[in-house]
Amino acid sequence: MARTRIAALRLDGEHAEQKREEIRRIFHETFSLYEQLFDHLAEPAAWYEKAIPLRHPLIFYFGHSATFYVNKLQVAGLIGQRLDPRLESVFAVGVDEMSWDDLDETHYDWPSVDDVRQYRQRVRELVDGLIREMPLSLPITWDSPWWVILMGIEHENIHLETSSVLMRQLPLSRVRPVEAFRPWTPAGAAPDNILQAVVGGAVRLGKGRADPRYGWDNEYGLHQAALQPFHASRFLVSNQEFLAFVEQDGYSESRWWTAEGDRWRRFSQARHPTFWVPDQGTWRLRLIAEERPLPWNWPVEVNALEADAFCRWKSARTGQNLRLPSEDEWRRLRDLCVLADSDAWDDAVPGNIGLAAGCSPCPVDQFKQGDFYDVVGNVWQWTATPIYPFPGFEVHPLYDDFTVPTFDQQHNLIKGGSFISLGNETQQEARYAFRRHFFQHAGFRYVASPNALPEVPVYESDALVSQYAEFHYGREYYGVPNFAVEVARIAVEAMTGKPLRRALDIGCAVGRGSFELAKHCPEVTGLDFSARFISVGVQLRERGHFSYTLTEEGELQSYQTADLAALGLTGTADRVHFFQADACNLKPLYRDYDLVVAANLIDRLHHPRKFLEDIADRILPGGLLVITSPYTWLEEHTARTEWLGGFKRDGENLSTFDALREILSGAFRLRDDSPQDLSFVIRETARKYQHSIAQVTIWERL
Repeated sequence: MARTRIAALRLDGEHAEQKREEIRRIFHETFSLYEQLFDHLAEPAAWYEKAIPLRHPLIFYFGHSATFYVNKLQVAGLIGQRLDPRLESVFAVGVDEMSWDDLDETHYDWPSVDDVRQYRQRVRELVDGLIREMPLSLPITWDSPWWVILMGIEHENIHLETSSVLMRQLPLSRVRPVEAFRPWTPAGAAPDNILQAVVGGAVRLGKGRADPRYGWDNEYGLHQAALQPFHASRFLVSNQEFLAFVEQDGYSESRWWTAEGDRWRRFSQARHPTFWVPDQGTWRLRLIAEERPLPWNWPVEVNALEADAFCRWKSARTGQNLRLPSEDEWRRLRDLCVLADSDAWDDAVPGNIGLAAGCSPCPVDQFKQGDFYDVVGNVWQWTATPIYPFPGFEVHPLYDDFTVPTFDQQHNLIKGGSFISLGNETQQEARYAFRRHFFQHAGFRYVASPNALPEVPVYESDALVSQYAEFHYGREYYGVPNFAVEVARIAVEAMTGKPLRRALDIGCAVGRGSFELAKHCPEVTGLDFSARFISVGVQLRERGHFSYTLTEEGELQSYQTADLAALGLTGTADRVHFFQADACNLKPLYRDYDLVVAANLIDRLHHPRKFLEDIADRILPGGLLVITSPYTWLEEHTARTEWLGGFKRDGENLSTFDALREILSGAFRLRDDSPQDLSFVIRETARKYQHSIAQVTIWERL
């Protein structure tokens, strides 16, 4: 068996310079492999055609993985300026089907392929230079500046996989074979699948901070469970086994589908797996750049809704209660296989993973692991478990939107890795999740199990998100009015006599100010850098309520719910649209506003002057810019050289208000009704509160 295409990297080692060269080599191998993948695109139109409506065209993903490096390096303070602000804005966000992803193609003027290739080369040189020059001490921890480099490498591994899935969904005429991604060849009859006993026992999931392998934030913490004995299918479900479900009209009978699955079935008009191609009474299988007669002994590739429907159908046929395994049950199989973790696969890999056996699935009885086959590799395996945070979970400060947006009970975990999985994706602790109707290189096995599926936490437990949810939607404390409501009131009153058609709430946090503005404005855009915050506003807009926990004392917590109806905000909530964005590098589409509100934002930006200089062109003449801030300048948010005020210049005190007048005076005039002070109170615990005073200034666009 061959080795994985790119070996897994460890965070420890004896020699820092050897580790530096290892990281440099893996960075270039990963960067180049991703570019090779796009050699599959056979004509210019293939770059700009959407494979599916819920994703951008592939030109976006070609640029996105490169801009990720620049955006994260800048947030980390490792580079002083951007390479191309326009591209780094256009390619920043839009990967998953989140409500704050902007997938409207009318908003984009995509660059040429050559421009993106040249940009990628500049990024390659930038990162190579950092790898050569940055001081390195071992082991690398997630507080190290080197974590950003490793994060970029692993991020590109993810997009190698997701982009290859999109290529499978392009018209065949748009793609061509590439030798480096040659698929597996042999195929034959499928083996009969049987249920095999799995002994019960304890499972322990999660990484500690000292783990010598890179991890995403959701992998850290500790989860333990005791499982009763259960049974699991020996093989992944093959195309042959799934065929009976197709031929017996499984896609036509709603009784086999969950309510969510039935909605997807009706909407998509699906009649068979998406990669199956009907061909005059038989079937062919679509791979990345070719079709071939359907290999019956390869695993079927379906989404979680199809896999669940098959389990219900097969349960009725066999009289057994079959379902998808939980994450814990998959882990029990993984433990019993007694496989080393992927960083120990020096000589050969144990399955069809890491491009070691070809760029496609392979027969389900090819790779035995313990008593089962393909516990690791071949295709990802859907589980019945929506992704959730382990106890001890913390968000990585440089990538808060990697996992938290998926803690919505709509994203199920996939386990085991696929034929094209590399790096972190091959680890036993890897935790990736996708919406249940999405397609990856993913299949499934089934279990008959007495184990209850774990309950996924419903309440938001992120301390900062909960704190801000209470700040925006909770009670008033010590007689101080709700800050978001007051800022919106001041802004709306200042607009008296002026048209208020479009408003921008930038730095909207969890969204109360946006909803308040919408009572007076037909179109409100809420922008925030934090996906954790944005997700609160999105859930309130879509569901009308959001539940969260508040710390009372020590480990004691209370449970709260924000409810738009109770706050009188439901009637105009559909006027608000939330998006994730960097205030210091906004996309071109955010412009032509009558009102822009920047509440307690400027002293949390990495380049506040750039924001202020840019915002004028986004406001119509006569429109207003409302800024509030307590001017709490901290180097953890803003480098000392970027502070607007709060220091001496030429021996004289320079306040932030003085700096605002200097920066904005060319394009704005300061309104006579400002500045003014506005108090706010943030609750930390039942007995600890922050009482602050923001200064409000109102500026009219000349």
